[in-house]
Amino acid sequence: MNFMAENYDIWRAGHILSVIGWMAGLLYLPRLFIYHFKAKKGGELEAALVIQEQKLLRIIMNPAFVLTWVFGILLIFSNAGRAGGWSIFLSWSWMIKFTLITIMTGLHHYFALVRKRFAAGERPLSEKKWRFINEAPAVLAILIVITAVVYIR
Repeated sequence: MNFMAENYDIWRAGHILSVIGWMAGLLYLPRLFIYHFKAKKGGELEAALVIQEQKLLRIIMNPAFVLTWVFGILLIFSNAGRAGGWSIFLSWSWMIKFTLITIMTGLHHYFALVRKRFAAGERPLSEKKWRFINEAPAVLAILIVITAVVYIR
């Protein structure tokens, strides 16, 4: 076995831990947007939320996002070595997982852009829409985990 495959469990542990951090941020940031939406413009709460949103994104979400991708790519290389080739990634289950991960990544970037709009004093979308969007990361995580655990061998 090669170095990548020999360290599969280390990459997997790093991936799981970084996903936990990333998901915590993806689940909490839209909740902050809901509070922000209801906060008085120019008020104390709004100022506090701007700081919280920025720190959550910069200190927790962005590093966890990058580490999730780094460990995920290491797992891909490890899996290719362990499974005997790259053709395993052409199965329908891997394609679904890659698609869902791409959507999750897009959601992260969307939240980052919206955070800047909130910081600028805007109120994008409605409170009701934010309550709906708040559920998207959880639904995506459920689909990704089911795909990875049940269908990917």
